[in-house]
Amino acid sequence: MAQVLEFKLPDLGEGLTEAEIVRWLVNVGDVVAIDQPVVEVETAKAMVEVPCPYGGVVTARFGEEGTELPVGAPLLTVAVGGGAAPSAEAASAASAASAASAASAASAAESSEYSGNVLIGYGTSGPAARRRRVRRETPVTASVTATAAPAAAPVAAPAVAPVVPQGPVPVISPLVRKLARDEGLDLREVRGSGPDGLILRADVENALAVRDRTAPAPTATPGHATAAAPAAGVAAAAGERIPLRGVRGAVADKLSRSRTEIPDATCWVDADATELMAARSAMNAAGGPKISVLALLARICTHALARFPELNSTVDTAAREIVRLPSVHLGFAAQTERGLVVPVVKDAGGRTAESLTAEFARLTESARQGTLTPADLTGGTFTLNNYGVFGVDGSTPIINHPEAAMLGVGRIVPKPWVHQGELAVRQVVQLSLSFDHRVCDGGTAGGFLRYVADCVENPAVLLRTL
Repeated sequence: MAQVLEFKLPDLGEGLTEAEIVRWLVNVGDVVAIDQPVVEVETAKAMVEVPCPYGGVVTARFGEEGTELPVGAPLLTVAVGGGAAPSAEAASAASAASAASAASAASAAESSEYSGNVLIGYGTSGPAARRRRVRRETPVTASVTATAAPAAAPVAAPAVAPVVPQGPVPVISPLVRKLARDEGLDLREVRGSGPDGLILRADVENALAVRDRTAPAPTATPGHATAAAPAAGVAAAAGERIPLRGVRGAVADKLSRSRTEIPDATCWVDADATELMAARSAMNAAGGPKISVLALLARICTHALARFPELNSTVDTAAREIVRLPSVHLGFAAQTERGLVVPVVKDAGGRTAESLTAEFARLTESARQGTLTPADLTGGTFTLNNYGVFGVDGSTPIINHPEAAMLGVGRIVPKPWVHQGELAVRQVVQLSLSFDHRVCDGGTAGGFLRYVADCVENPAVLLRTL
């Protein structure tokens, strides 16, 4: 007899508590192999394909594309084990040969219950000796769909208008409950659009919008001005509402936390980058892979952090301790269609300029394609922000919490500059350093920034290590 197992949204790691369904990779009735990706979700960190640890026939899916689910919410159910015999109707509709072939395919896909290989913090508990991969079979036929667990039947049933639940309110997400509670909305009056009448966040938001539109205007009393007209004006002037979720929501949370927790300060300096640009041109003219300006600035940063390790640290607020970190994992800001992301180059201090150029290019392309993994976006200890690509000279960077500092680089442009006692046109760049005043004082921050500027103006001391 087939056993129907429920696969829930696993722990995606890095403190992520929810994900949005972007695209289903399987349909109800499909045969899935162990560890086969079944859904693509978007978290606050990246796009992730979620593999299913069970092999068998998909009997139900929970949530449409665009639905946001919390960790632990059901994603789908899979019928595994010995397939159930087809019903009399299905047997009369399908030939014996096709039924036998479909049953064989389903049995092959269902033969091993557990893989244990899902995502961070999630795994099934089957014994290791029984874990084995099963080859992916051809798409299931109509007869396999008929032999799936009875749970598949309601999926094919005609949709009916959801009714107001009389028993327990069908809500999975604690975020949905909190939103309704904060707004004073009775969830028993909300019609759920999810599977089996499940109430989603969109249902609550729609109910709140309807309530606001239909709320009766206050009646004016003699001698008092009515508030109906201003209220109507506010409602009419209300603009488009864009939910702060996904990448944009994560950025908003991190920046707010940075401003709330970190007592930051900023110092800046103009530097003559003419020699740096000349050195880069000479290196690229010698042949081999081209070296980027960002890679040279990254090498300068890692050298500066070796001299001023206070800025490669974090603050443990619970223990009231400054933690100096042994390696430099360099983040860099990358603008994408999905918003600002900060990929991290691991062990940047041990990389050459050529290696840094290649890694920057790889991570930038992954960011644009939306294929960065959570590992690519976490673990940074210091951030380099090249906002000069937007055509601006300066900025006051907001520190990427929980790091201790961020170096901002403006555009490199020809400007009048006093060089060797004479006025000349030089390639000038403005450098800005925002730092956590808890980890160091202005003397250390100024020393770091001055060293970076000196290396930009006279990079010859670094060329032997590039």
